Amino acid sequence: MSWTDVLNEAQNGMETFGAAQAATAEGFGKLHEASIAEGKISAKNKELMALALGIAKQCVDCIGFHVKASIDAGASREEIEETVGVCILMGGGPSYMYGVKALQAYDEFTA
Repeated sequence: MSWTDVLNEAQNGMETFGAAQAATAEGFGKLHEASIAEGKISAKNKELMALALGIAKQCVDCIGFHVKASIDAGASREEIEETVGVCILMGGGPSYMYGVKALQAYDEFTA
């Protein structure tokens, strides 16, 4: 599995949807920017939270996007590992499996 391919495929799908439903896509984009913006909680921690939710909801595309964004925000592999650990606590075996995917994405994006 190539995480770059996963993100490219997801991005293409989002662009296709955005062309058909511009207002919805633009609204989601603005919501994303506002939600992740630096505030009392750092953008890095917000990305780690988003990653945790992607793992818990078993969304492969979300995992890819938020691992990449976490890296861009300065997250280390150890911070991703700890995020996965909390996911396993709260979500058990399925979170373990999707958490491993997040670490594979981290390793690919930082190679």
